[in-house]
Amino acid sequence: MKKITKLFSAALIMGIIALSSFQAKAHCEIPCGIYGDSVRIALLYEHIETIEKSMNQINELSKSENPDYNQLVRWVMNKEEHAKEMQEIVSQYFLHQRVKITSSADEAAYRKYVKQLELLHHLSVFAMKSKQSTDLSIIDTLREKLHLFEHAYFGDDH
Repeated sequence: MKKITKLFSAALIMGIIALSSFQAKAHCEIPCGIYGDSVRIALLYEHIETIEKSMNQINELSKSENPDYNQLVRWVMNKEEHAKEMQEIVSQYFLHQRVKITSSADEAAYRKYVKQLELLHHLSVFAMKSKQSTDLSIIDTLREKLHLFEHAYFGDDH
Protein backbone atom coordinates (compact mmCIF):
# COMPACT_ATOMS: atom_id res chain seq x y z
CA MET A 1 0.00 0.00 0.00
CA LYS A 2 2.86 2.37 0.82
CA LYS A 3 4.35 1.77 -2.63
CA ILE A 4 1.08 2.67 -4.35
CA THR A 5 0.76 5.81 -2.23
CA LYS A 6 4.32 6.84 -3.09
CA LEU A 7 3.73 6.20 -6.81
CA PHE A 8 0.48 8.15 -6.73
CA SER A 9 2.17 11.03 -4.89
CA ALA A 10 5.07 11.06 -7.35
CA ALA A 11 2.68 11.03 -10.32
CA LEU A 12 0.65 13.85 -8.80
CA ILE A 13 3.74 15.96 -8.18
CA MET A 14 5.04 15.32 -11.71
CA GLY A 15 1.65 16.29 -13.13
CA ILE A 16 1.59 19.53 -11.15
CA ILE A 17 5.14 20.37 -12.24
CA ALA A 18 4.31 19.64 -15.88
CA LEU A 19 1.18 21.78 -15.82
CA SER A 20 2.83 24.65 -13.95
CA SER A 21 5.67 24.82 -16.46
CA PHE A 22 3.26 25.10 -19.41
CA GLN A 23 3.46 28.52 -20.99
CA ALA A 24 0.74 29.64 -23.38
CA LYS A 25 2.07 30.98 -26.67
CA ALA A 26 0.21 32.64 -29.51
CA HIS A 27 1.04 29.68 -31.72
CA CYS A 28 4.02 27.76 -32.98
CA GLU A 29 5.99 28.89 -36.02
CA ILE A 30 5.89 25.60 -37.85
CA PRO A 31 3.58 25.17 -40.83
CA CYS A 32 1.07 22.99 -38.98
CA GLY A 33 -1.97 24.67 -40.53
CA ILE A 34 -3.80 24.81 -37.20
CA TYR A 35 -4.94 28.37 -36.59
CA GLY A 36 -7.59 29.90 -34.38
CA ASP A 37 -7.84 33.45 -35.66
CA SER A 38 -11.14 34.24 -33.94
CA VAL A 39 -9.75 32.81 -30.69
CA ARG A 40 -6.79 35.19 -30.91
CA ILE A 41 -9.13 38.15 -31.51
CA ALA A 42 -11.16 37.13 -28.45
CA LEU A 43 -7.95 36.88 -26.42
CA LEU A 44 -6.93 40.37 -27.52
CA TYR A 45 -10.31 41.75 -26.36
CA GLU A 46 -9.84 39.92 -23.05
CA HIS A 47 -6.36 41.39 -22.60
CA ILE A 48 -7.74 44.88 -23.26
CA GLU A 49 -10.44 44.34 -20.63
CA THR A 50 -7.86 43.11 -18.13
CA ILE A 51 -5.58 46.09 -18.79
CA GLU A 52 -8.56 48.39 -18.27
CA LYS A 53 -9.42 46.73 -14.96
CA SER A 54 -5.78 46.99 -13.89
CA MET A 55 -5.71 50.70 -14.76
CA ASN A 56 -8.90 51.30 -12.77
CA GLN A 57 -7.52 49.43 -9.77
CA ILE A 58 -4.22 51.33 -9.95
CA ASN A 59 -6.06 54.65 -10.12
CA GLU A 60 -8.33 53.65 -7.23
CA LEU A 61 -5.50 52.41 -5.00
CA SER A 62 -3.41 55.50 -5.78
CA LYS A 63 -6.17 57.78 -4.44
CA SER A 64 -6.11 56.10 -1.05
CA GLU A 65 -4.68 58.00 1.90
CA ASN A 66 -2.62 54.91 2.79
CA PRO A 67 -2.22 52.99 -0.46
CA ASP A 68 -1.55 49.28 -0.30
CA TYR A 69 1.69 49.32 -2.28
CA ASN A 70 1.80 45.54 -2.52
CA GLN A 71 -1.55 45.47 -4.32
CA LEU A 72 -0.58 48.50 -6.39
CA VAL A 73 2.56 46.75 -7.63
CA ARG A 74 0.59 43.59 -8.38
CA TRP A 75 -1.89 45.52 -10.55
CA VAL A 76 0.94 47.30 -12.38
CA MET A 77 2.62 43.95 -13.07
CA ASN A 78 -0.68 42.49 -14.25
CA LYS A 79 -1.20 45.41 -16.64
CA GLU A 80 2.33 45.00 -18.00
CA GLU A 81 1.94 41.26 -18.55
CA HIS A 82 -1.34 41.56 -20.43
CA ALA A 83 0.02 44.34 -22.65
CA LYS A 84 3.05 42.17 -23.39
CA GLU A 85 0.79 39.22 -24.24
CA MET A 86 -1.16 41.46 -26.63
CA GLN A 87 2.06 42.43 -28.38
CA GLU A 88 3.02 38.76 -28.59
CA ILE A 89 -0.24 37.81 -30.32
CA VAL A 90 -0.04 40.79 -32.68
CA SER A 91 3.56 40.05 -33.59
CA GLN A 92 4.09 36.28 -33.33
CA TYR A 93 0.67 35.22 -34.48
CA PHE A 94 -0.70 37.80 -36.89
CA LEU A 95 2.38 39.56 -38.30
CA HIS A 96 4.68 36.55 -38.48
CA GLN A 97 2.20 33.91 -39.57
CA ARG A 98 -1.24 35.05 -40.61
CA VAL A 99 -0.99 38.33 -42.55
CA LYS A 100 0.65 37.26 -45.78
CA ILE A 101 2.99 39.49 -47.75
CA THR A 102 1.12 40.71 -50.81
CA SER A 103 2.36 42.11 -54.09
CA SER A 104 1.41 45.66 -54.97
CA ALA A 105 0.41 44.36 -58.41
CA ASP A 106 -2.93 43.25 -56.93
CA GLU A 107 -4.13 46.67 -55.76
CA ALA A 108 -7.16 45.53 -53.73
CA ALA A 109 -5.24 42.79 -51.91
CA TYR A 110 -2.33 45.17 -51.31
CA ARG A 111 -4.62 47.86 -49.80
CA LYS A 112 -6.07 45.23 -47.47
CA TYR A 113 -2.57 44.07 -46.53
CA VAL A 114 -1.38 47.62 -45.78
CA LYS A 115 -4.52 48.34 -43.73
CA GLN A 116 -3.97 45.20 -41.65
CA LEU A 117 -0.31 46.13 -41.08
CA GLU A 118 -1.28 49.65 -40.03
CA LEU A 119 -3.88 48.40 -37.53
CA LEU A 120 -1.56 45.75 -36.08
CA HIS A 121 1.12 48.41 -35.65
CA HIS A 122 -1.38 50.62 -33.81
CA LEU A 123 -2.35 47.72 -31.55
CA SER A 124 1.28 47.03 -30.71
CA VAL A 125 2.09 50.70 -30.04
CA PHE A 126 -1.00 51.32 -27.92
CA ALA A 127 -0.33 48.14 -25.95
CA MET A 128 3.09 49.67 -25.24
CA LYS A 129 1.45 52.97 -24.25
CA SER A 130 -0.82 51.10 -21.85
CA LYS A 131 2.31 49.98 -20.00
CA GLN A 132 3.38 53.60 -19.57
CA SER A 133 0.15 55.06 -18.26
CA THR A 134 -3.24 54.57 -16.66
CA ASP A 135 -4.93 56.83 -19.20
CA LEU A 136 -8.20 55.07 -20.04
CA SER A 137 -8.38 56.74 -23.47
CA ILE A 138 -5.70 54.21 -24.49
CA ILE A 139 -8.24 51.45 -23.81
CA ASP A 140 -10.76 53.14 -26.11
CA THR A 141 -8.12 53.35 -28.84
CA LEU A 142 -7.13 49.70 -28.38
CA ARG A 143 -10.75 48.57 -28.66
CA GLU A 144 -11.33 50.73 -31.73
CA LYS A 145 -8.17 49.52 -33.51
CA LEU A 146 -8.91 45.89 -32.67
CA HIS A 147 -12.47 46.24 -33.97
CA LEU A 148 -11.16 47.80 -37.19
CA PHE A 149 -8.52 45.07 -37.55
CA GLU A 150 -11.10 42.36 -36.97
CA HIS A 151 -13.16 43.71 -39.87
CA ALA A 152 -10.13 44.30 -42.09
CA TYR A 153 -8.95 40.74 -41.43
CA PHE A 154 -12.21 38.79 -41.59
CA GLY A 155 -14.17 41.14 -43.84
CA ASP A 156 -17.17 43.32 -43.12
CA ASP A 157 -19.53 40.34 -42.83
CA HIS A 158 -17.78 39.19 -39.66
